[in-house]
Amino acid sequence: MADRFVYQCTLRWSDLDAFGHVNNSRFLTLYEEARVALMFAGARAAGVDSFADGVVIRRHEVDYLRPVDYPLAGATAEGGPTVRIELWVEEIKPSRFTVAYELYDGEVLAGRARSVLVPFDLGRQLPRRITDREREFLRTYALSGGSA
Repeated sequence: MADRFVYQCTLRWSDLDAFGHVNNSRFLTLYEEARVALMFAGARAAGVDSFADGVVIRRHEVDYLRPVDYPLAGATAEGGPTVRIELWVEEIKPSRFTVAYELYDGEVLAGRARSVLVPFDLGRQLPRRITDREREFLRTYALSGGSA
């Protein structure tokens, strides 16, 4: 397997539900933060700026494996407790790609997800093909045999 992109995501008080757990809908926000870090900061650091020009979500698939608590003992004046999100690219097609995620609460796997993403031309309001430079960047995090 290729390298995974690892992102430490700080939990916020507003992420909690009435039971003191991270709300299921907030898992998507946490995955989004990690995906944005990969596609905008990570890609830009690798010299690929085009994802910032437009990428849309075609589909999400989420498996909730266990609740994630907000441990007050993990909060400090500098920030709240964190979860670790590991991402990789499962599939690359000419006009879409799939990102997979695992969310860890400490060392415990708490959730898995997949997102199908489509590069998008915001000016024309149309999907577009993945460029060669984008494909090369995505392959850095792709499973062997998963790219086209």
